[in-house]
Amino acid sequence: MLNFLFGLFFFLVYLLNPPIGLAFDTSDPSVSLLQNRISNNFSSKYCKAIQNGFSKDEAMKSAIVKTENIISFSYNPQKKWIEKDDLANQISLQVVNNCGQSFGLIGKEGIAYFKSYFLEIYEKTTPDKNFSR
Repeated sequence: MLNFLFGLFFFLVYLLNPPIGLAFDTSDPSVSLLQNRISNNFSSKYCKAIQNGFSKDEAMKSAIVKTENIISFSYNPQKKWIEKDDLANQISLQVVNNCGQSFGLIGKEGIAYFKSYFLEIYEKTTPDKNFSR
């Protein structure tokens, strides 16, 4: 009976005062907003270049360089918390939704293809830079 009372006591204490959980810094809404602005900016530049007749490689390199220049001169301290993989996912989603149909990218397959293509060209275009740092 004594064990039951101790168990009940500790259960109630734990229930009323749960331990503090650990959260990633990227759950900060300002980081998500910044990441959204970056992906919208990139998508706009990429889609506009495709509409102007650039090849997909030329459009990709141009959009990467222009977006990277904007980010590198940004004083927003949240940019250091952006993960490259998360940003690549969001950029891919934006591009496929905005203009992907014009060059055959549709759905999850299109997003996955564009993400891998984006990361490959990004590494070649700016090997010493990082969108988020």
